[in-house]
Amino acid sequence: MKRIIIIAVMVCVLAAQAHFQVLLPSRDIVSASDERRIELKVQFTHPMEQGPLMTMGQPHQFGVLIDGVRHDLLAALTRRESEGVVQYSATHELRMPAGHIFFLEPAPYWEAAEQKMIVHYTKVVVDAFDAGTGWDAMVGFPVEIEPLVRPYGLWTGNLFRGIVRHNGEPVPFAEIEVEYYNEGGKVRIPSGPFVTQVIKADAHGLFAYAMPRAGWWGFAALVEGAQPMKNPDGDEVEVELGGLIWVRCVDME
Repeated sequence: MKRIIIIAVMVCVLAAQAHFQVLLPSRDIVSASDERRIELKVQFTHPMEQGPLMTMGQPHQFGVLIDGVRHDLLAALTRRESEGVVQYSATHELRMPAGHIFFLEPAPYWEAAEQKMIVHYTKVVVDAFDAGTGWDAMVGFPVEIEPLVRPYGLWTGNLFRGIVRHNGEPVPFAEIEVEYYNEGGKVRIPSGPFVTQVIKADAHGLFAYAMPRAGWWGFAALVEGAQPMKNPDGDEVEVELGGLIWVRCVDME
């Protein structure tokens, strides 16, 4: 009985870890000869374990930043429900050569296991028609990762570097969780610590990580919210704020 209880506690702890807001485009590089319409997947889940999916409330913001101009795409979101779990998707047609920074502010999520609300401000960059510009522009989220490496056109094994910023200022020794979007569960997970890679920024908020496998990688910089939020029961609870960026790398053939 004692063994069963210990295992159950360990499972609950693992289940409460490493929530990631997913915002993945069907392509991160669109050339002039390509189809201009892309699909965007919007989920809240554990990407390395490929589940479970957590139900999402109506996002507060969804848009794209192009040449410093924000375009509201909230009306373009399509709500999808399967087995009681709500997630979203969208399509967008690229019309001009520029870096397109798609961004999302989800509705706060109540995580009962951790007794806190979670808000993960998320972005991903799509390069349109070989523009090669605008990839380092900041959306202006309360918590955000400033990329120091162009976040597309990366080979497997490349080093991704960024600065964690909170209200525009670097966050010394910020904690960053890193997970691979393990589509189809192709990567076998040897044990719990391999699910989420955990790194810390230096005294200037700078971090680096070498991506060892082709595909999408999520970087989540986590800070504590200054103000509590009310949970579904009306109780004031702590808030986890996350600044996320998704980066894709490709095998060199």
